Amino acid sequence: MDDLLLLGIETTCDETAAAVVLRRADGSGEIRSNVVLSQVDEHAIYGGVVPEIAARAHVEVTDHVVAQALKEAGIGLRHLSGIAAASGPGLIGGVIVGLTTAKAMALASGKPLIAVNHLEAHALTARLTDGVTFPYLLLLVSGGHTQLVCVSGVGRYTKLGGTIDDAIGEAFDKTAKMLGLPYPGGPAVERAAERGDPARFALPRPLSGRAEPDFSLSGLKTAVRIEATRIAPLSEQDVCDLCASFQAAIVDVIADRVRAAQRVMRERGEKPSALVLAGGVGANQAVRKMLHKVAAEGGTRLAVPPPALCTDNGAMIAWAGAERLALGSRDTLEVPPRARWPLDEATLEVPAAVAKVATAPAPLGQPPLGQPPLGHAGG
Repeated sequence: MDDLLLLGIETTCDETAAAVVLRRADGSGEIRSNVVLSQVDEHAIYGGVVPEIAARAHVEVTDHVVAQALKEAGIGLRHLSGIAAASGPGLIGGVIVGLTTAKAMALASGKPLIAVNHLEAHALTARLTDGVTFPYLLLLVSGGHTQLVCVSGVGRYTKLGGTIDDAIGEAFDKTAKMLGLPYPGGPAVERAAERGDPARFALPRPLSGRAEPDFSLSGLKTAVRIEATRIAPLSEQDVCDLCASFQAAIVDVIADRVRAAQRVMRERGEKPSALVLAGGVGANQAVRKMLHKVAAEGGTRLAVPPPALCTDNGAMIAWAGAERLALGSRDTLEVPPRARWPLDEATLEVPAAVAKVATAPAPLGQPPLGQPPLGHAGG
């Protein structure tokens, strides 16, 4: 297996990003460049991402961001092993821009194209940053997604639980907007919570104690609104106390739901090498602190990528593309952009000859390259 140098392009929401990542033959990785251009300022006045504005911004800057990533890595197209792009899920206009750019570059250069599931990229980032081996338990909290997933190999994902209404990120953003805090809401709530009293408001912990590792956040969000209405008009301290109480409830819910997922994995006969936290909410320090404790209780460790790799970025796309290319996976120019693409449908089809090599024992101290799929798993 040779070293692989991949360009990754990410345009699924409001960051235009490109990166160059090296995946060595032993399964380790190195980020050669990682350029992210945020659109936060363009969307802040609307209190959320406007799809049309996001797509237009991607059209204007994607070529420049890609050129900058190649320049910072000190390479040209001829040095690449392949070109990866997030082809979903996400805002379809932005997805089209990034995927079309990758297709054009692959066609012009003759390099392999790898269409990456954005959620899979989050799921695999800890293998780049922390050398995590399969299987592991993943808490994926990215944008509108909240899932607990058993990651058994590249392209082998079993969803253990998810949200039945709001995602955690959505709950943070909607609570921030409700309380008059700026966009993006998650960091604003966390900052306000640092100055608040988490015990002032008795907010619910939905689904706590349930055997199934699912989430429900809409009732918690409603409880915050009821309390805010009851004590209106709100002082600055009221807002801080509401944020602290809300965040404490979220942390408790996550801890309970992760423990439920750990039990499910044990019942499946799987011993996770790590508890992995991925996605934008992974930057929340209160969530991280609690999950360190929960991981230790489960006899494992917590692996969380650095904050810059928790939010959307090109490095995670390049790495996921490299993981797939190492197993012989590539896509045609006909691969479609997808607004919806569940992680457990991102099954990897591995050529038989490659699969035999991919499942061979890895060198001592190195993560395995991956495992061939058993077919569609989970729901």
